Amino acid sequence: MLPQGLWALSLSCLASHCLAAGNLENFDELLTVRPLRDGHVTTRFLFSITQAGATPRVPDAILEEDEHRRCIAQHYSLFPLSLGQILREYAVTEVHLSLNAGKWDYGSWGMPEDLAVAGGAELWAWMGDSDRVGVDERWKGLRNALSGLFCASIGEMNEMRTTSPTYAFRPEGQLPLLFSNQTVTYQLRHASLPSEHVCTENLTPFLKLLPCKSLAGIASLLNPHRLFDADWHGMSIHVTWDELEGVKLQLSVQAVFDPVRSSTQQKRDFSFQSLFDRSISTACSVASNSKVEVALPQGVGYAITPEPLAFRDQIAVYDTSELVSEPLDISVRYPAEGSFSYPLELSSPLTDFEISRTFTGTTQSSGKLTVSIQNNRADDLQILYVETMPWLVTFYLHTLDLRVDGQKRDELMTRLKYAPPEAHGRPTLLEVELTIPASSILQVSMEVIRSFLRYTEHPPDASRGWDMPPAVFVVRNGNDSMTYGERVYTRPVLVDVATPDFSMPYNVIIMSSTLIALIFGSIFNLLTRRFVAIKVGDGNAANGDENELRNEFG
Repeated sequence: MLPQGLWALSLSCLASHCLAAGNLENFDELLTVRPLRDGHVTTRFLFSITQAGATPRVPDAILEEDEHRRCIAQHYSLFPLSLGQILREYAVTEVHLSLNAGKWDYGSWGMPEDLAVAGGAELWAWMGDSDRVGVDERWKGLRNALSGLFCASIGEMNEMRTTSPTYAFRPEGQLPLLFSNQTVTYQLRHASLPSEHVCTENLTPFLKLLPCKSLAGIASLLNPHRLFDADWHGMSIHVTWDELEGVKLQLSVQAVFDPVRSSTQQKRDFSFQSLFDRSISTACSVASNSKVEVALPQGVGYAITPEPLAFRDQIAVYDTSELVSEPLDISVRYPAEGSFSYPLELSSPLTDFEISRTFTGTTQSSGKLTVSIQNNRADDLQILYVETMPWLVTFYLHTLDLRVDGQKRDELMTRLKYAPPEAHGRPTLLEVELTIPASSILQVSMEVIRSFLRYTEHPPDASRGWDMPPAVFVVRNGNDSMTYGERVYTRPVLVDVATPDFSMPYNVIIMSSTLIALIFGSIFNLLTRRFVAIKVGDGNAANGDENELRNEFG
């Protein structure tokens, strides 16, 4: 047993260590506003929390007591405690979660600032392998924990939707290869749920992760009534690790607004009040940096108020930490422009390639998946095509067909990886690298079959069909055959499978219940009722018979 002086010294050292760890945390917030040429306005809220010197938990020590639990209250002074406990509990090194509603229009809006714009919910994580607790078991716990934290159906991303692509989802941070002189190997788990929708019950726990919540700073602009009225909206959470920066958490909210739709004069003028029905009145006191950046319109006359603090590459910069008396309400107007008319055709494409993906078929047992990729560049383009389908849709790999201008071009396909599905289990995974010739359209098609499901496997809205995950396209960076860059998501497709007539059981139940009620009621009435003949005559006889019946039956 330690003497009292040593106990006090140990506690003081532990407290100083915890306080030092808390002082190493940093919080930054940034709002970027970008007007588009089709009249829309894109906004992105980015909140970054960094823990300098922090490292992920050792996977092999997952069953042992975590040393960070002793000073967890001080250690997570800015980093959200609820999320930090989940990361430590399941020894997650890197995780990415996104919840989006709608389809991002790459052709009209260009590339998003946050690439995680897949329709519905998407979750992928890198975790170190361990002999004590496997990756699959921790992946299941991570899904359920995040599902409870964000009030979403993330727990439904079970083994039927989980895959491990090889190249498409590379680590965005660093993966510590050594833990206590032990080499660690990492595994990727990826899953998507396209039928999930983001709403207020997801935004509320998201805002609780911020140090100032939605009471101060740029987060005070997040008005759910206006945010969920946007043409597209979504939020994402990214946790990465870097040897120099430590553990970094990025909370992002993106939205695409249409000021023309909400304007009484059909003008594309916008301000914080018109977009969010709010303004920034107070600054977040714990934020080291709090800025608003507005991209200035190009090729048209405009007026922006108030006067920006600085300009950088056609971007107006405002510092919200210097708010003193007046709330910050940035306004961009087009004085010489009348009512705005939406352009029918854009002058030039905003992305290097455009994708169209369809699912066709005249029967409920077979079909055809067709993907058209248009190269807008003057040179060849190499991209990685990743297709994931639940087990109920199976590819006929031998029917994979590549055509350019109607001519077969099978030589444009390289690096093929195919993982067949398992019935009622693992989904289908197809990864293939494609080369799209300059200024041409590559059409990829393959035959598919749709399985016959058990009646217990159908969703509640069985007649609507199944939402299939979007395909992912990743552009290869230069001549490096192992490095890929920006990800592009397609629209989710709706697949109709053979569905039984679920109305028949209800019809049989209703008909049977009605017949049983009629028969039982009639028999019960005959068995319990007593029939008595009453003579109808003069008044005295009738009264006498009535008195006799009263005496007999009380």
